[in-house]
Amino acid sequence: MSQESLAAAPTRRTQSERRDQSEKGLLTAAAELIAERGLGAATFDNIGQRAGYSRGLATQKFGSKQGLIEALIAHLHARADAIFAERRVDEMPGLEAIVAYVDNYLRNLETDGEVRAYFIMMAGAVADLSQVRAAFAASHQLVERRLEAMVLRGQAEGAIRPQIDADAAALMIGSLLLGLSMQWLVDPQMALAPIRETSIAILRLSFGQPAG
Repeated sequence: MSQESLAAAPTRRTQSERRDQSEKGLLTAAAELIAERGLGAATFDNIGQRAGYSRGLATQKFGSKQGLIEALIAHLHARADAIFAERRVDEMPGLEAIVAYVDNYLRNLETDGEVRAYFIMMAGAVADLSQVRAAFAASHQLVERRLEAMVLRGQAEGAIRPQIDADAAALMIGSLLLGLSMQWLVDPQMALAPIRETSIAILRLSFGQPAG
């Protein structure tokens, strides 16, 4: 076989790569269904059909609706971590990292169907007093720890006022984003741009060291 033919030949994927691709396809399909039609639409039949796989594969991957929700939460965290790593948010000075986090989150909220699916799932879990609420609580704790680290970094750098309680500040920022997300779910026509700008301005004023 010529060098040109070898270069043109498709690379055979490993079993692990095929497994990862199928799981990602199923999770994407599930998020799309939830965002478009609600949690009830995310049956394993519908997920498999949307993703181009069988119902049996979706059942094998997730086992139950709770397994699906937990897998979606983990998928969204991994995706967010990849985005923040690409943008080097965790390498920014603390206050700037907080601003970048809030800015990116609210910019993506309007257009990100998977984030919409997350909050639809969470609302359903709270309404049904579902055991899966623990998965959402753990998810929010991960966000709070990331934000707390940013606040502590900003305090060590002298950019954030030292008297601010870092843990409380992280919870406050997370609650702000959570509340805005739920409000947007209720009212998708809500204008997010001025809210984003105002939120960032308030964070800078309330967290930052006074000039002079």
